[in-house]
Amino acid sequence: MIRYASTKDLDALSELDGHISKTELLNVIKRRCVIVSTENGKINGWLRYGLFWDNLPFMNMLYIIDGERGNGLGTALCDFWERELKELGYSLALTSTLSDERGQLFYRKRGYRDCGSLILPNEVTEIIMYKKLEDNDG
Repeated sequence: MIRYASTKDLDALSELDGHISKTELLNVIKRRCVIVSTENGKINGWLRYGLFWDNLPFMNMLYIIDGERGNGLGTALCDFWERELKELGYSLALTSTLSDERGQLFYRKRGYRDCGSLILPNEVTEIIMYKKLEDNDG
């Protein structure tokens, strides 16, 4: 099942997602910026986003639990998110992926295109990608 996270998911998500503080995670859950996939009552994947420049949806995290990858959960989470964004009136979505990650292939297959990069000292280049949501049939 794909749905927005609720405050009841806070503890489980906090244990799973080590990239965000529990306090900030609660804030983004309350803003309806976390989408979860669940099976048998357990979270097996999630998508977390925010607003870049306060007006462009930017996917900060898409994560599928080990053993669940390759079963379409990432696609289902992105489809849900992109449909919701369109309903909210957004016409563009952003995300990023490291240049050495396979994730860029996933996003390109979904119609995302390169639009920039972030280069930090001693770090792998981060590719910034965008998608026009009206191009999304999902």
